[in-house]
Amino acid sequence: MASDKKVEQITSMEDDFAQWYTDVCTKAELIDYSGVKGLFILRPYGYAIWENIQAYLDQKFKQTGHENVSMPMLIPESLLQREKDHVKGFAPECAWVTMGGEEQLPERLCVRPTSETLFCEHWSHVLHSWRDLPMKYNQWCSVLRWEKTTRPFLRGREFLWQEGHTLHATEAEAREETLRMLEVYADCCESFLAMPVIRGNKTDKEKFAGAVNTYTIECMMHDHKALQSGTSHYFGDGFTRAFGITFADQNNQLTYPHQTSWGLSTRIIGGLIMTHGDNSGLVLPPHVAPIQVIVLPIAQHKPGVAEAAQNIIDRLQTAGIRAKGDFSDNGPGWKFAQYEMKGVPLRIEIGPKDLEKGQFVAVRRDNGEKSFLPLENLEKSVPELLETVQQALFDKARQNLETHTYTASTMEEVREKAQNGFVKTMWCGDSACEEKMKEAAGVSSRCIPFQQEKLGDVCPCCGRPASKTILWGIAY
Repeated sequence: MASDKKVEQITSMEDDFAQWYTDVCTKAELIDYSGVKGLFILRPYGYAIWENIQAYLDQKFKQTGHENVSMPMLIPESLLQREKDHVKGFAPECAWVTMGGEEQLPERLCVRPTSETLFCEHWSHVLHSWRDLPMKYNQWCSVLRWEKTTRPFLRGREFLWQEGHTLHATEAEAREETLRMLEVYADCCESFLAMPVIRGNKTDKEKFAGAVNTYTIECMMHDHKALQSGTSHYFGDGFTRAFGITFADQNNQLTYPHQTSWGLSTRIIGGLIMTHGDNSGLVLPPHVAPIQVIVLPIAQHKPGVAEAAQNIIDRLQTAGIRAKGDFSDNGPGWKFAQYEMKGVPLRIEIGPKDLEKGQFVAVRRDNGEKSFLPLENLEKSVPELLETVQQALFDKARQNLETHTYTASTMEEVREKAQNGFVKTMWCGDSACEEKMKEAAGVSSRCIPFQQEKLGDVCPCCGRPASKTILWGIAY
């Protein structure tokens, strides 16, 4: 019988965090595996999460003056070779098309790992005057990077993302744009996904291939590891010189524009899972949840119960809440576990006794707290509860970040503390010390935080004078 169905169990995160993560991805019906390693199928529920993120960001991009465009997916090898640092950085991950039908192609075509070169070629055709600037474009697409080790959302060979690309008349304008878009990402993570971030500058070793500066937002996962969650790059005029992109300035002198790019991908869904999930499955912040409220009729065969449940759904949807009901013949226990697994932020139950009392039962996914609330206040109490859940998830994640961010002054301290979180130290700025820290303590530099602190006077790696604070961590 349907009522005897069991919701599949997931591995405890305390026993095996990696397996817990995979279980949530598959059993919460976010992804499925395809016939090609590293190419994952986003199931409707997983794609709906991405659609909500996409809608939020797309609105922000348009509010800041960006327009959506679409570039080809194939890049001629000769085009890719025109920016040497860029092609060197991506060479190990490139996938190549060499045949067209049954014919050998005269030139290899790269399946785009990113689209800087395509935008540059286009701009070289259409930019003429300072009046054409700024050019502020965004593209929603998939890219292909031939990763050796793959995991759902976190590291796939093909993944969905957006990539913004802009041109500006001056360095100051381009730098302002780079930081503005990083803040858009930070706002998305904190306000929409309830994921607190650390904003900072990547070291030269960790910056994007071909960039002058790469800025990042770093998030802490439930297991205290780091996830790079969005990056914004200032390119200077390196690409524009390589591609011969010029414009006539206000003095009618030919000059090179300054360029930025920035991107956020479906990897953020992996971060969402690992920031908020628990041993019952996925936990979704209400702002991003495809289903914000699941309405379950209890003893729905009793007179008026199913009708009352549908009325609740209709009222919530009219109020702008993403509400859904489950009127199947599965038992209440199965339904409770199923929607907990899927991370629905709020469960509403309505049964015969509730109808008699003019109330409904609301159960929070984040902490299991149960409330008995008047039906007449539905449109007021449910949005308030959803906002309470959203804030509670952010506060919990922020506490995790703050509690597990440490300071250290020696290599031994870094090695010890990094097993349980982020570590801040002073740094001399030498990439040799950065490499030494990775070898000796097993951590990578996450960023040079915008908020600098005076933690000491010397670098823990070499003992030389140090003026910068740097954040270290074990990363996904």
